[in-house]
Amino acid sequence: MSDPNTTSSLLEFPCDFPLKVMGARTENFAQTIVDVVLRHAPDFNPATAEMRPSAKGNYLSLTCTIRATSQLQLDNLYRELSAHPMVKVVL
Repeated sequence: MSDPNTTSSLLEFPCDFPLKVMGARTENFAQTIVDVVLRHAPDFNPATAEMRPSAKGNYLSLTCTIRATSQLQLDNLYRELSAHPMVKVVL
């Protein structure tokens, strides 16, 4: 079995990597997502997060661009975000 730290990737690290997270528009959605992102990318600046409501205002998308240091970091962040009950989609 291969080591996940040495698995080949199409990305060259470190790199800026945008993550778009979508979920129901609730009062604490953005802060909750930022907290998850900060656990995996402590140098992420929450002020750079971009928020967009859906056309009807029921959903919110949050784009967080992190400085990714490895594929493992991205995989772990994606897994935690995808498993979160407030999150509908992670791109």
